[in-house]
Amino acid sequence: MTETMVHTECSAILFDMDGVLIDSTPAVARVWRGWAVEHGLDPEEVIRRAHGRPSIETIRHYLPGADHASLNREIELQEMEDLEGVVALPGSQALLRSLPLRRWTIVTSATRRLAEVRLRKAGLPIPANLITASDISHGKPHPEPYLTAASVLGFPATACIVIEDVPAGIQSGKAAGARVIGFPTTVPAAALIAAGADWVAKDCSEIAASRGLALSFRNRR
Repeated sequence: MTETMVHTECSAILFDMDGVLIDSTPAVARVWRGWAVEHGLDPEEVIRRAHGRPSIETIRHYLPGADHASLNREIELQEMEDLEGVVALPGSQALLRSLPLRRWTIVTSATRRLAEVRLRKAGLPIPANLITASDISHGKPHPEPYLTAASVLGFPATACIVIEDVPAGIQSGKAAGARVIGFPTTVPAAALIAAGADWVAKDCSEIAASRGLALSFRNRR
């Protein structure tokens, strides 16, 4: 691994939520482990697949003949109720406060109700242009989530920087044409690089942003 300082500019920053701004990993693992055991599935495999993807897509993958909408509502309710350990990750509050309002948003695979509950629990602002699984037809790794977010902010995705923590999200950002910073909060840096991350940084605490969205951070590739 080499470390270099990066100085770059962008028109907007598109943040993933879980694993980038919020630590919800224990809660996510608890809910999906219980669901996997209930349905006779390998818990660790299900948890890995669930990270960074809309929950209904995970359900469809493992139970193709089931009532997906009903099962998805059950998972959503369980995740909304299990908020133990859901906290803001280092630097996320300070970084969001430093950014101009119309120049950033959050793009999450959670439903809108779940995203808002977790953001409130972590004490983070809910952006007006929040993009969730409730707002799109195709989840990550499809480019639609990040293309939608960039369009809503009024910028081409190619002018945006995406910040992600899992391969599916990185692939979504890259497919949209954005540059991507990966955080090794959920998977190792090697997996982020293999998925196409342009840079790897520790977390939001290492990113400094000017009002004109000139970013400085330590690249740990």
